[in-house]
Amino acid sequence: MANYKIIFTGPVGAGKTTAIASLSDEPPVRTDESASDMTKDRKPSTTVALDYGVLRLSGGEKIHLYGTPGQERFDFMWDILSNGGIGLVLLLDNTRADPFQDMRFFLEAFKDFIEQTQVVIGVTQMDLSDRPTIEDYHQQLHGMGKNIPIFEVDAREKKDMTLLLQALLFSLDPGLQETRDE
Repeated sequence: MANYKIIFTGPVGAGKTTAIASLSDEPPVRTDESASDMTKDRKPSTTVALDYGVLRLSGGEKIHLYGTPGQERFDFMWDILSNGGIGLVLLLDNTRADPFQDMRFFLEAFKDFIEQTQVVIGVTQMDLSDRPTIEDYHQQLHGMGKNIPIFEVDAREKKDMTLLLQALLFSLDPGLQETRDE
């Protein structure tokens, strides 16, 4: 039986912990601690090591979901968690001051991993801030010479997160069928 590992990354508050909780078939493991720096202006706690969940597929396979800390000071965990991963889900918070800068930063930080695997992008908080638009993100990616699937998502919604995972799996293997029975 196959086991797969998918990494979730992005800035603080983008929804990584929430996304893993919405997808996991088991109660997720979280390593949240009280925020003690500028992060506390965005949320009271933050991931300091990882989030972890498991998604069971219909054939008995499992997808292990690993969420990275969003703060750069915990970037040593990014390489550790990425080891053995088959793909990356980058979540971006549309309410942040410069989500394009966040996108460029994380695509660069995970460049080597992405070159060996695939990446999809989910933009959260678009219900709170409708600018920039998904089209604006497409234009930014095009300007960077990148063709990456990007979607507006709500990390709390399992169907949105499933769409992101399906897009990632289809980009890894275009011949894949449905990822799980509903």
